[in-house]
Amino acid sequence: MKTVTFLTLFLMIIGCQQNTEKPANKFDWDSDGMLVIEGKRTFIIGTYHLPKSTMPYQTLHENGYNLVRVSAQEEALDAAQKNQLYTWLGTGSLSEKNRAEDEKRIRAVIGKFKNHPSLLVWEIADEPAFTWNSPDYRVSPGQMNETYNLIKEEDPDHLVYTNHGPVNLVSTLKKYNPATDIIACDIYPVIPYGIKPTYALFDDGLQGDLLNPYLSQVGEYTDKMMRVSEGEKPVFMVLQGFSWEMLKEEKERDPKMILYPTFEQTRFMAYNAIVHGAAGINYWGSSYTPQPSPFMNSLNRLTRELSEMQAVLAAPVKNIVLDKEYHEMGHSLDAGIEYLAKEADGYLYLLTVNSDKNPVKVTFSGLKDFVSATVLKEARTIDIQTGSFSDDYLPFDVHIYQLK
Repeated sequence: MKTVTFLTLFLMIIGCQQNTEKPANKFDWDSDGMLVIEGKRTFIIGTYHLPKSTMPYQTLHENGYNLVRVSAQEEALDAAQKNQLYTWLGTGSLSEKNRAEDEKRIRAVIGKFKNHPSLLVWEIADEPAFTWNSPDYRVSPGQMNETYNLIKEEDPDHLVYTNHGPVNLVSTLKKYNPATDIIACDIYPVIPYGIKPTYALFDDGLQGDLLNPYLSQVGEYTDKMMRVSEGEKPVFMVLQGFSWEMLKEEKERDPKMILYPTFEQTRFMAYNAIVHGAAGINYWGSSYTPQPSPFMNSLNRLTRELSEMQAVLAAPVKNIVLDKEYHEMGHSLDAGIEYLAKEADGYLYLLTVNSDKNPVKVTFSGLKDFVSATVLKEARTIDIQTGSFSDDYLPFDVHIYQLK
């Protein structure tokens, strides 16, 4: 009979404990910020709200989502897992007055759910630097950092997600970097002219505070978050799933001010963020939106498209340089055509957006290895002659080319 030494027995026990406590999934990100889930690069398509349907988790799955924010309830995480959805949970932050109670609560929720296979990220606090009409922090960087350290002590394997408002200085937002793994920003630029200023809308009727008041500010805010992250963390963008007027009490709403993004606007904002480096998109506000409704139909149409493009969106960036020659259209040119190249399934894909408020005609050159460009979702193909092809863009238009 083989003798088991005390040391061997001790190591066997420790190994069993480690295996038992280890979460089912491991999560990380690649050098370009794309999340790696169970070894697979994954572009995130998420929502803050469950749809108003009898089978909300199935509805999300059918419409291409892969992440949903849920309450800390076993049934919610189980339902998400059943429908191939990852989840994110809020922990709240450690406060100065109730620190002991907060710590006990946070440890309890992490201990209960950290091993659930659907869990992807924790969230401490939304827009921690943002206090309306004030330079003061809502939740200080110190509070966030202490909470982050507590989360990592209890659960080092899952990621922490922090969404910022579109305002605040880059230098201010960088103070929160030690307290998060994923940096996000919400920007909702489809706002009717003449809307009454309210919470989070400035006197000029805009939510954002950059010089650009148009849809392409989404890309500029993505750039801002890339500067905040310094290229070291994933950047997500939180985009518009609502009408601003619908955030008001029903008796206070002006029917003439109820304005939702069109499908074309929703599509542009998503790809504008992607072209500027977003590794995920979360939608906020659908709980304030009638369902079913034309807007929800168009939003679901877009999320299904993004899901169909998963292999492309999750692929590494292909560094190519295109020459762009613009044709006279009777308009000035500002940002013009912006693009991102990806290689997937044996094809080169060009994700392109017109970030101008005017129509654009452009000739792309530098594609001598290709003979044709199929324009996805448009049922047309363009011949590439001697490495060049031309195309027309409407204002804030999107063309996705699959090059052969």
